[in-house]
Amino acid sequence: MSGSTENQMSEAFEKASGPNILFTWHLAQKMLPLLGRIVQDIIDNDRRLADIQPTKDILDRKRRSLEWNERSRRYNLQEETTRLEAALSETLAELESLGVSLVDRRYGQVGFPTTVNDRRAYFSWRPGEDDLKHWHYAEEESRRPVPITWTLEAEPRKKSRR
Repeated sequence: MSGSTENQMSEAFEKASGPNILFTWHLAQKMLPLLGRIVQDIIDNDRRLADIQPTKDILDRKRRSLEWNERSRRYNLQEETTRLEAALSETLAELESLGVSLVDRRYGQVGFPTTVNDRRAYFSWRPGEDDLKHWHYAEEESRRPVPITWTLEAEPRKKSRR
């Protein structure tokens, strides 16, 4: 890994919106508890939407011939769908505002932008992983183990007394 990247801006990570932050391993590691909760919200809302969508689709197709209880169920599912989609949109915006990318929504995999050998890369984390143990180049999907040298704290500088 080349040089410190904590809180640096980079043209390589320009996006339409959101901060252009490059993460060090240490900063990304500190964010895992927060990211874990955010990603779990995304997974839970996606799962709930997937669960209700088939029933909602059936009721939508039959909407002209529904009895009142089915019509009421359809309205409730529509309201829940709207609420879940809004919550998802808000959660994804929160992720973006933190400068973190949702790399693979199915697995809840997030990427913390960084650079490795002057190339765009991500520290990679998935729910269920205790620590930040993987990274990958931006244009690649396969995750690589984080070298132990990237995880070592730099020696604090000692002040000389005069």
